[in-house]
Amino acid sequence: MNDGPSAPAEPAEDTPPTLSFSGASPYEEYVHASVLNTLQQPLTEAADEMGFLVTTQVMELWFTLIVHEWRTAREAFVKDDLPAALDALTRSRRALSALNDSWQPIAALTPLQFEGFRAAFGRASGFQSAMHRHLEFLLGEKSEDLVHAHRGDPAVHEALRDAHREASLYDEVLGFLHRQGLPVPAHVRERDVSLAHTCDPAVVELWRGVYAGSPYEAPAQLAEALADIAELVARWRFDHLMVVRRAMGAKPGSGGTSGLAYLEQRARRMVFPELWDARGAL
Repeated sequence: MNDGPSAPAEPAEDTPPTLSFSGASPYEEYVHASVLNTLQQPLTEAADEMGFLVTTQVMELWFTLIVHEWRTAREAFVKDDLPAALDALTRSRRALSALNDSWQPIAALTPLQFEGFRAAFGRASGFQSAMHRHLEFLLGEKSEDLVHAHRGDPAVHEALRDAHREASLYDEVLGFLHRQGLPVPAHVRERDVSLAHTCDPAVVELWRGVYAGSPYEAPAQLAEALADIAELVARWRFDHLMVVRRAMGAKPGSGGTSGLAYLEQRARRMVFPELWDARGAL
């Protein structure tokens, strides 16, 4: 009997790639790359417009993935399935990191470069992104006025109206914690979820208690997963602010906002505020 190490298996012969298709390639049928590659339609000859357009479209795709993961996590919290919820939050964290990296192609646009194509897109603004609005609603940043802004597009308006009426990701986190025996007050659990979430002292105290306990307990792991997401959202907002500051200074925004001043206000606002206030209460 041979007790020595077994001989390595013979390597399998390389399988040649499929180079002949009866129609579109399987890759094309799955990814629809030809559709994606026709969506970039610059309006000027400016050298930097293509990068700006691709960056914006890529961000929309990341928004779509993040919204998908947060909806998945929200449903898992409703089912009290914490492992599935944390898995979805982890995937969303990776997508948020990639979203933040997406600023790089346009991060150093100069005012002269930006002015080379800015007038061409008129009143278009990232502020008008419906998918980003879904993302904000899931974070608890609700606004009925921002739903009404899309009433000219019935399908988009209906989807946003439904999202506005639904519980946010954070609402379902608090519902989950209540069912696990943590002291989430009734006025928080029964609030009108179509309104923006505001910082509540009782919820601050809840998170303070979580952080005062073992970091290995499930609520503490959940708290840190949410803090990771909140930090990445804050970084995206700050990077947005800096890109605009470099490219156009304090000029008004194309979508009717105050531009830099509006973004500065957004950058100062943290999502899941009780998580951050709880740290100062320890």
